[in-house]
Amino acid sequence: MTRINDLFRSIKLIRNFGNKLGLAWWAKIESENPSTTYWYGPFLTKRSLEKNMSSFIKDLSDEGSTKIKHSIVRCRKEEPLTI
Repeated sequence: MTRINDLFRSIKLIRNFGNKLGLAWWAKIESENPSTTYWYGPFLTKRSLEKNMSSFIKDLSDEGSTKIKHSIVRCRKEEPLTI
């Protein structure tokens, strides 16, 4: 179990480092009702972001958000992650 925890900790450090360099992939997800912008990430690869984004959008939809649109951005993102 410790090796798995170490692996997850290492992946998180790499993601955070990639974000600080502006190399991380983020999804900017906007909804109209409520009028909110969510930032989903950081991800090391665009493919992993695309693979995981549908579940995040589904959760927003299940919570009642409507007119959801998204764009994929490679950038450095800091707080706040919800506007």
